[in-house]
Amino acid sequence: MYGNEAVVYGALLGGATHFFGYPITPASEISHAAAIYFPQVGKTFLQAESEVEAVNMIYGASAAGARAITASSGPGISLMQEGLSYIACAELPCVIVDVQRAGPGLGNIWPEQGDYNAVVKGGGHGNYKNVVLTPYSAQEMCDFTYEAFEIADRYRIAVFILTDAYIGQMMEPVRLPRDIKRCKRKEWALYADEKSRRNLISTIYMNPQLLAAQNRKLQEKYKQVEEELCAYEEYRTEDAQFIFIAFGICARICYSAVEQLRREDVRIGLFRPKTLFPFPARRLSELGRSVDKMMVVELNNGQMADDIALSVNCEKPVMKYNWMGGIVPSVVEIVGLVKEDICD
Repeated sequence: MYGNEAVVYGALLGGATHFFGYPITPASEISHAAAIYFPQVGKTFLQAESEVEAVNMIYGASAAGARAITASSGPGISLMQEGLSYIACAELPCVIVDVQRAGPGLGNIWPEQGDYNAVVKGGGHGNYKNVVLTPYSAQEMCDFTYEAFEIADRYRIAVFILTDAYIGQMMEPVRLPRDIKRCKRKEWALYADEKSRRNLISTIYMNPQLLAAQNRKLQEKYKQVEEELCAYEEYRTEDAQFIFIAFGICARICYSAVEQLRREDVRIGLFRPKTLFPFPARRLSELGRSVDKMMVVELNNGQMADDIALSVNCEKPVMKYNWMGGIVPSVVEIVGLVKEDICD
């Protein structure tokens, strides 16, 4: 199945109850599949008038105890930022899928990873973060969405599935989870019954001290997330002199580049973050002490590379291999860049 379609299977098996969205290329297959499969299993699908309405429907459904999900791409995610800030302050669990396309502006429908800063750093106003999972296969599109609702409910936080047009449009075999998760009653939610009538969900704090306290509470939660949720994968890093760092489609290309360079006796490995928040800074710092150079491969202007440079405290060179506008490099191009850099 397509990576985009795998999201819907993962969501339903993960206990999703509501999908609200507005179609946008290259994420439209998610809405199309949700429109078919959510009603078939007794769940709610509703196409919103725009992404602004969709994110506010997510707010309302989550406040009422639902497991709600939406999906979009860069321009739509931009429209959702105000609502996501409200969701963060109200501590409402939900899942958002961002199938990235080239920007800024309308750009085009080709793959890019330029939403990194907007998604990983929060995006909207205020001092908040979202959990960010970054799949690199159709299988992980399913698996990460399946787990995302559990994470969202555990921390009362929005969880992003940050992917790209290649992964969303790629068709691969997918093994579906065997267990079906359920949406359980939440003690803090509003169910229009006597038991929940005193629950209050709000994002307005007219008293500065109260708002400061809510901000401190959020920061403590984010620290807990950083301690408990960080995930990554390493490939052939044990003896690596050089290391690729990449996510999404770039990680798949780098995997093949590692294989080719290893055949030419270049000791290189791959580090692939599975979570971008929490960011695997601790492990990257350790790797920074053992390798000569780190090559960060991204379809943007070096947004993740800046975070990596901070993680390794500029102890080792952090090379930026960047492509923008929807251009995706080949294995041959990346191998050529590495050979140029290691010969310097």
